[in-house]
Amino acid sequence: MDLFRVKSIDSMMAQRQTAGLRKSLSTFDLVMLGVGAVVGSGIFILTGTGSLIAGPALSLSFVLAAIACFFSALSYAEFSSSLPVSGSVYTYVYATLGELPAWLIGWILILEFGLAASAVAAGWSGYLQSLIAGFGLHLPEALRAAPGAVAGSASLFNLPAFLVLAAITALLSLGIRQSKRVNNAMVVIKILVVVLFIAAGATHVRTENWTPFMPYGMSGVYAGAALMFYAFIGFDAVASSAEEVRNPQRSLPLGILGSLLICTVLYVLVTLVMTGIVPYQDFAANSDHPVSLALQRTGQTGLAGVVDLGAILGMTTVILVMSYGLTRILYAMARDGLLPQRLASLHPRHATPFTLTWSVGLAFALIAGLVPLAVLAELINIGTLTAFALISLAVIVLRRTHPDLQRGFRCPGVPYVPLAAVACCVFLIAHLDRVTWLAFCVWVLAGLAVYFLYSRRKAVLAAGPVTQPGR
Repeated sequence: MDLFRVKSIDSMMAQRQTAGLRKSLSTFDLVMLGVGAVVGSGIFILTGTGSLIAGPALSLSFVLAAIACFFSALSYAEFSSSLPVSGSVYTYVYATLGELPAWLIGWILILEFGLAASAVAAGWSGYLQSLIAGFGLHLPEALRAAPGAVAGSASLFNLPAFLVLAAITALLSLGIRQSKRVNNAMVVIKILVVVLFIAAGATHVRTENWTPFMPYGMSGVYAGAALMFYAFIGFDAVASSAEEVRNPQRSLPLGILGSLLICTVLYVLVTLVMTGIVPYQDFAANSDHPVSLALQRTGQTGLAGVVDLGAILGMTTVILVMSYGLTRILYAMARDGLLPQRLASLHPRHATPFTLTWSVGLAFALIAGLVPLAVLAELINIGTLTAFALISLAVIVLRRTHPDLQRGFRCPGVPYVPLAAVACCVFLIAHLDRVTWLAFCVWVLAGLAVYFLYSRRKAVLAAGPVTQPGR
């Protein structure tokens, strides 16, 4: 059945050599991309909300969420080192499970990367307005937030959220070399800010604030893990850069696993320090800026301002990497004919999918300006968990269908580790809201409609020989 026709690995590798994307990313660049994508609103905003769910045991919630991500990260590492091509999990599924699953996961990844960029842009706007308010500067009320985002407000459009996404789109359109330099600089500053908070706050920790450590038991820890999984979204964007990496077999596994490890350590330490300074109950009234609140409690108000600036930089890198990852996934889909192929055309000077970058960037910039943050955040986790589950299943299939494929990294314990990843993802999905499930189903149905009405007929494989999975 042609719904499950697979794309040959030979053709994928041939595309890598002829695509025209510049190969300029090193291992360090990939680690910075991963940390840049992950460390953002999760650590600067969601830790306050998470503390109200899990108490001081939020640090354990982070560990559980990291374990779920780590199992899937091993599969990403094997695939990216074996198939260093654009598209991330979309491409990997196309080579193993077939076209329809690949289309669906590509469609779902729009939720992860696109909506995450828009959601973080909305959070970035809030931090920026808080920062400039300290200097007596205020935007007109109509331009402060999306319609309905603030109760009783007459806001019509979130102008800062729109502008930051438009600016990042402009940067990405110029090329990966320019983008990585900006990202690396901001990530280094962001890490220094987080380390500064840990060092400054550790001396003010009161261990009695950690008692009881699990006020809501393990159910609170599990619920916290389901929420804080959002804080790890983005490390998989490293795999999207595969066609622009100089030594993909070595650098991609190190970039994926290294960035995840760094982020986990930072998250656990920040959570322990934060809840050690401020009793977790106190975050109920100040959940939107928990890290700076902790410093304010210690009397370090100047450092709190530095943390706010670090949060702005942190969220900027998240927007950049998420936008970058989305463009490369859609670029791969367009190159395969599942989206209009003109979107895969590269700029003659910048060697970027210029038209695609601006089309997608402006679309999600408008979404950031017009849709409230709470609505944007609902679908991100479920889309990511679905992708993680599928990549874990796909690595099992790849081992069976291509046992002799050259692999720069091998996921240990196949099939047991990938199946553990699937189990973790299903467990976390089960803890998501019913409304999220409903919205997700609507999105999937819309994707199926697009596939059967357009993509199935226009796919490049529709004009060539069909290869069934496992052959």
